[in-house]
Amino acid sequence: MKSLLRLTLVITAGAALAATALAQSAPSPFQRDGQADPDFAVPDALNLSYALSFALDNNFSIRQAKERLRQQEGIVLEVRAQQLPSLSASAGYSRLDREISSTGENRSWNVGITARQVLFAGGGVRSAVKSQQLALEAATLEMQAVIDAALLDVRTRYYNVLVSRERIKVQEQNVELLQRQLHDVRNRFEAGTVSNFEVLRAEVALANAQPPLISARNNYRIAIEELRQALGFTNTDTGNVAKIPEFVGSLEFTPVSFELSSALSTAKARRPDLQRLRKLGLAAEENVKARQANYYPDLSLVGGYQNSKRAGSSSFSDGRDGFSIGLQSTWDIFDAGATRGRVVQARSQLQQTQLAFEEAELSVSVEVRRALSSLQEATELAEASKRVVEQADEAVRLADARYSAGTATQLDVLQARTDLTTARLNQIEAYYRFNVAHASVRRAMGLPDESVAGERN
Repeated sequence: MKSLLRLTLVITAGAALAATALAQSAPSPFQRDGQADPDFAVPDALNLSYALSFALDNNFSIRQAKERLRQQEGIVLEVRAQQLPSLSASAGYSRLDREISSTGENRSWNVGITARQVLFAGGGVRSAVKSQQLALEAATLEMQAVIDAALLDVRTRYYNVLVSRERIKVQEQNVELLQRQLHDVRNRFEAGTVSNFEVLRAEVALANAQPPLISARNNYRIAIEELRQALGFTNTDTGNVAKIPEFVGSLEFTPVSFELSSALSTAKARRPDLQRLRKLGLAAEENVKARQANYYPDLSLVGGYQNSKRAGSSSFSDGRDGFSIGLQSTWDIFDAGATRGRVVQARSQLQQTQLAFEEAELSVSVEVRRALSSLQEATELAEASKRVVEQADEAVRLADARYSAGTATQLDVLQARTDLTTARLNQIEAYYRFNVAHASVRRAMGLPDESVAGERN
């Protein structure tokens, strides 16, 4: 009988140790292979696709979300351990003065091993495990929401770099036109066809064009730093600290349209933050069941082995040893309302989660409508700006021709050039707003960024 019990205990202990080892060695699906290199070489060229891919691995918000997911995985392992057998060992040694020893021996020791398996806990263990598994699924959805927000931020900041670069080009073109205008007026002044006032007006116009160009260049530098922050791109190499990559791409305008009711339905079905709240609601329901389980008794299977030294013996081989096995149950018949209090708390948390979900649904609906409205506005502005630039370009050509023929004043020419600069700036601003609005609509609908759409669909 002892041999059979010993074999049973060994198998139980081996199973528990194997389960623990497997849980500890199982890699997280989002675990990084190694620590991220704190420094990266500044590339010679950078496009939007690579920037988004880089952010997936290095954006700090995404990396923190991955760690929160890993933390929740650890909680699941901790709670799930209650379903598995546990094994504990104990040992003791004591030495007494012979004067106070009842047997005349002054030394004793004992070694014991105890195994425990929960057989019944009122459904509390099962509900607790399921609740934490749902919380893990919610953490996964939270990470998806963080990724969507982070990639939208990267895309927006990349567009901001492009539009800042285009603003510089427009201001440089304006300065170049005004420089040519000043050169032409000076030639006319030397020929005696215009007064010195015309030269002074051209010089003032050129001087007034310098501050916007300086500001545009500063905004471009700031836009690059904001993009670097969104990417999680750290660089302390003094050799590359001033290096700026070439940003590949341009702001394009290709009209798109979304139907309102379809967009709202898609958002309710696909927004990861809404799905996360649904999972948390289910987890809260399981948590209520886990709290209610304290109303019932629990039952565990307990087995053990113990070896203790006999009086007068100096080795374990002469000690007393043996196995034990039995059932153990506890029941809190009266706990002064503590269980009821925990159940009330759990039900309140469930109600709060349901209210948060309803509030989030309303917020998502408003966000989708606002995003679609902004997209419509940006589309109309982009279409209008394209026509205005063509008209302003033609106005400059006609003003130059009329000025050469003597039928227009220098003020007419300067005004035409100012209008052309404004039209070009409005166009690139409209294209920028359109691209950002399009990305924002996809985000509001719960559609993943186009760079990862194939992986998520």
